Amino acid sequence: MPILNVSVSGQADPALSRSIATALSEAAAVHLHKDPGVTAVVIRYIAPESWFVGGDSLTGQGLKSFHLDIKVTAGTNTKVEMADYVEAVFRTMNQLHGPLHDASYIVVHEVPAAAWGFAGKTQEHRFIVSKIKTAA
Repeated sequence: MPILNVSVSGQADPALSRSIATALSEAAAVHLHKDPGVTAVVIRYIAPESWFVGGDSLTGQGLKSFHLDIKVTAGTNTKVEMADYVEAVFRTMNQLHGPLHDASYIVVHEVPAAAWGFAGKTQEHRFIVSKIKTAA
């Protein structure tokens, strides 16, 4: 599981949304070893004239941008894995949505296992249950 919240400059585009969701889910699987079956992606579009970098809108700069916040369970990835993920996401987004402004941000939030989960169970609960089953 992770959840990815992506803001993209431009007008809503269902085909682009599907491409982004697919590519970012695949990158999370490859680089962060996350299960695509429980990877959620939420995409929001923001008008480029309302997205500013360095005091000028993206429209004025003739560039596009995105911002990705991804939440993963703390301690499940190394610094190298996260760095590789950030690099892969920027490269992929530049191919899908570029040319990108360099100030297109990717933030990997490491959330404590006891502080989040899905289907009503925390990640900590899932870890404990898996250890009990393994020991039995």
